[in-house]
Amino acid sequence: MRKNKAMIFWFCMPALLSLVLMFVYPVCRTVLMSFFRVESVTATMADWSFFGFGNYSKIFGSTSFMISMKNMLLIWIVGGVFTLALAMLMAVTVTSGIRGKKFFRAAIYMPNIISAVALATMWIQYIFNYDYGMLNTIVQFLGGDKIKWLGTDLKFWAMTGSFIFGSVGYYMLIYISGIEGIPQDLYEAATIDGAGKVHQFTHITLPLLKGVLKTSVTFWSINTTTFFLWTKMFSPIDTESSTIVPVIYLYDMVFGGKGITQRDAGAGAAVGVVLTLIIIAVYLVTERLFKGNDLEY
Repeated sequence: MRKNKAMIFWFCMPALLSLVLMFVYPVCRTVLMSFFRVESVTATMADWSFFGFGNYSKIFGSTSFMISMKNMLLIWIVGGVFTLALAMLMAVTVTSGIRGKKFFRAAIYMPNIISAVALATMWIQYIFNYDYGMLNTIVQFLGGDKIKWLGTDLKFWAMTGSFIFGSVGYYMLIYISGIEGIPQDLYEAATIDGAGKVHQFTHITLPLLKGVLKTSVTFWSINTTTFFLWTKMFSPIDTESSTIVPVIYLYDMVFGGKGITQRDAGAGAAVGVVLTLIIIAVYLVTERLFKGNDLEY
C-alpha cells in the first residue's frame, strides 16, 4: 500500500510542478506586483518599490481604462444576449428533429474552426469594406448611400457583430449537449398533456439547463475579459477609444502603446487582478442564480 502511494506521488509530481511553475507562481507574482511600482515586467523584486493601492487608483483614474471597461461591459451585455440567445435558438432548432441537422450543426459551428485572424480579416475585407464590401453592395442595391462601417461611430458595433458571429456555434454545441441529456419521456408526457413547443421550452428545457446556462455565462465572461485579438484586427496600428478593452489597455501599459510615455508593469498587473475579480464575481453570482441540480432522479 505504501509502495502504491509513493508511485502515485511520483507520477503526480511532474503535473504538480508544472501547475505551480506555469500557473500558481505567475498568479501570485502578478497579484504581488500590483501593489508595487514596477517599470518592466521582467524586473527583479529588488527593483520594486511598494506603492500600496496606488496602481489601482491610477488605472481607475485613467480615462482610457474607464472607456475600455465601458466597451467590455457593452460586449458582455449586448454581445452576450445576442450570442447566447442565438445559440439557444440554433440548439433547440437543431435538436427538434429537422432534416439535415448534422449539416446545420456543422455549418453553424464552421466559424469556430476557422482561425480568428482569418475570420476577422474576412469581415473587414469582404463584409465591411467601404468600396466593395457585401453590406455596402446591399445598401447600394436598395438605393442607399455607402456607409463607413469601419468609421469611428460604427467600428465598435462592427467588431462586436463579427465576434458574435464567430461565437454562436461554440455555445450552440454546449446547449445541444445539455438538451440531449434531458430525458425524452418528459417531452412525451408534456405532449400528451397538450403542452405546445413553447410551453415545453419554458417549463422543461430552460429549467433543466441551469447548469449549462451557468457554464455558458462563465465562459462568455472569460471570453469577454480576454478580448484581445479582435481589437487588434480592427485597430491594427494604434489603440482607438472605439475598440479599446481592458486587455488592450493592459498590453499598452506593460509593453508601450499610443499615449503611454512610460511603461508600468505594476499598473498592468492591477488591471489583470481587476479582470480576475470580475470573472470570480460573475461566477459567484451565476452560481447563486442557477443553484440546484439540473435533474433529480
